[in-house]
Amino acid sequence: MEIVNSKAKLQALLSGAKGNKSIGLTPTMGNLHSGHLKLVDAAVKECDIVVCSIFVNPTQFGPDEDLANYPRTLEADKEKLYSADCDILFLPTIAEMYGDNLNSETTIHVPGVSANYCGKSRPGHFDGVATIVCKLLNIVQPTISYFGLKDYQQFLVINKLVDDLRLPVKVVGIETEREPSGLAKSSRNNYLDSNQLDLAAGLYATLQWAAGQLQIPLCNFIAIEKSATNRLNQLGLTVDYFSICHSNSLLPASQKDCELTILAAVFLGKTRLIDNIHVRL
Repeated sequence: MEIVNSKAKLQALLSGAKGNKSIGLTPTMGNLHSGHLKLVDAAVKECDIVVCSIFVNPTQFGPDEDLANYPRTLEADKEKLYSADCDILFLPTIAEMYGDNLNSETTIHVPGVSANYCGKSRPGHFDGVATIVCKLLNIVQPTISYFGLKDYQQFLVINKLVDDLRLPVKVVGIETEREPSGLAKSSRNNYLDSNQLDLAAGLYATLQWAAGQLQIPLCNFIAIEKSATNRLNQLGLTVDYFSICHSNSLLPASQKDCELTILAAVFLGKTRLIDNIHVRL
């Protein structure tokens, strides 16, 4: 596995592949777990060359969020990627990705799907995500780029970014990897102690309960959201949002919709967890 820090060296490595070989990209912020490796595995199966990036992107963190404390496990990450048959690990610095003045760089805003839910709770978050993903796609110019569906709103933001800017890349979503308890794998799970991990499993259990309620004819979506919120609060989770949405637009779902996604975000102490579940009626 080649490890490179500069976009110039990365592009030099990839220059001979373009037009002849397919390139798969898995953008990450490191602290890799089996969910990340599931993306790498998909890329290995489908592409000739696999690039994984590790970059803790400062522009997607708010001023009171966990940028400084975000888990960083680079040596372990390298070992996991080597074992997963990743070909190139891209490890850029902040200066490499943003230049000398982080605040003077061009920012990309994706309207519509980024407005609510995590976009509302974390102002500027999706602008940071869209900007760094666009930079990585432009640098690597992959055939396919892989993203986890745990961050479903982010996945739709990236899809719209690629469509709107006519970027020549296929975006593939990979199903969420879960603990035996149902808890979605996440780097932020490292912040939780054993008791909190047990409580956190209630998030997915509540999503499953709500998905079951949606199968009842003429059910009341707002009542399901309220009941789910009460269930989570009783477990000791503080609900940011619990919303039944149209799967493509993320607008509030109506009785006419057949493809639904339930989006949820909660706080457990200072740790913010997100998850979702898809429902077809």
